[in-house]
Order: sequence, then C-alpha cells, then structure tokens
Amino acid sequence: MITLTNIHKSFGGTPVLRGVTLTLPKGKSTVVIGTSGSGKSVLMKSILGLVTPDSGTIMQDSRPLDRAAFLNDFGMLFQGAALFDSLPIWQNVAFRLLRQMPKSQARTIALEKLARVGLEADVADRLPAMLSGGMQKRAGLARAIATDPKILFFDEPTTGLDPIMARAINDLIRDLVAETGATTLTITHDMTTLHTIADHIALLDAGTLRWQGTPADLPGSNDTKLNAFLFSGS
Repeated sequence: MITLTNIHKSFGGTPVLRGVTLTLPKGKSTVVIGTSGSGKSVLMKSILGLVTPDSGTIMQDSRPLDRAAFLNDFGMLFQGAALFDSLPIWQNVAFRLLRQMPKSQARTIALEKLARVGLEADVADRLPAMLSGGMQKRAGLARAIATDPKILFFDEPTTGLDPIMARAINDLIRDLVAETGATTLTITHDMTTLHTIADHIALLDAGTLRWQGTPADLPGSNDTKLNAFLFSGS
C-alpha cells in the first residue's frame, strides 16, 4: 500500500536515513525495530510529512503519496497517548469526528470505540489526568480507530506500561488490526510487541534497512545485529 524508495534524510549534515527502501503491505502489520538513533522515528515522520526527505520517493497504491487524502484515512497511537489534557476522554476520542458530524453522534461513536478498547462508559467524561497510564493508552487507541481508518501507525505503543498492561495493549492492537484489515506501521523496542503483532519485520541500523522478513524467519537469521537486538530486547 505504501512504498518508500531510496529515502535519504540528514540533519545538520548528519545522515539519519541512508537510502531506505521499504514497502508496507496492504492489510498487514509492519513492525520496524532498531536501537535508539537508528532512524525509526524519522522514517515514520517522513511518511506523515512532518519531515521532508532530502531525496527518494514515497508512493501509495503506485501513485505519489497524497498526504491530504492520506491523513484523512489515517489513525495514530502516539507514544504516551498524547491526549489533550483539557478535554474529557470522549472528546479526545471524537476530536476529528466533531468536525464532521453533530456532537451527539460523535459522542455515540466515541463511546463505542471506548467500549471496543475495554473502557467503561463512565470513563468518557473524565479528564486524562484521572486515568491510569494503561487507561490513557487505551483511550489513545480508541481515538486512533475513531474514524475507522485504513492506515494505522503505532509509536512505541507499550512504552511506560507494566508487563501485564503492555501485553493487554499488544493483544488489543493485534485484534483491532485483524478486525479492520488496516495497513499498519509500528516502531518499537519491545520484543513482545514484535512477536504479538508483526506480519512483516524491518530492522533499521544506522539509517539503513539491514534486515527484513517475517516472524517465521527470525529463528533462522544469521544476522549478528538482529540476533543481538532480539536477545537483548533493546
């Protein structure tokens, strides 16, 4: 669905992405792993248009990426959930919907999405500060799926969560991706996330795509950096 070809990006003369070529298969979950500074976040920001590559192309369905159309059919779970502190949870979830439909209809959809991620209706009128980290992450996930997007991005979805909640979020993401058939991109350090949700895996190393394959390919890999990363979980 989305193809990046020979993407280069430098900041202040320091290369961050060095000719990355990667395809996000339609309806599949792609997980990009790599150590801090490997270029994962810049890769995601390049697709979103938050960073402009120095060279290379980004295509969607074999055509140049139309970011306006892309962003209208896109949802994202941010690292730390990134909820609006001053808005009740239901308005956070319905933030985009409120520009498209009556308030009552947007609230109804928000409550449906909150229920889908395991949050009760009484959460809807609370402020984010009144929720635990895990509940905030679920609310952020509800916001990501509020418009039933065809494309989903997850930025370190389990950061800051205890192992039990992290496992619950991973399972929820896996189920939502299976239900919606969305094309997804996840960047993570969490090997549990990798093994739970990935259909396709890419390892970034110093701005280059060092290895890619499926979860079934991991045990037979002879790549020393991939094996070191998997072993350390870093």
